[in-house]
Amino acid sequence: MGAGCAIIAREMLDTTQSEAAPPQDEPRGCLFALSQPPLMIFLAVIGCLLLAAALHDLLLL
Repeated sequence: MGAGCAIIAREMLDTTQSEAAPPQDEPRGCLFALSQPPLMIFLAVIGCLLLAAALHDLLLL
């Protein structure tokens, strides 16, 4: 029973990358960054604030 635990522990500690793992240095472009939800929410809020300021300037001043 102790040998089975040693085999499992040894396999769990193996941190070598297999050949099926994707490359870590793959470049990601600007479209990947723009597709992130927090950034899209931030840009939408900033865009709405700019639109509100522009409409205020055009219509109320």
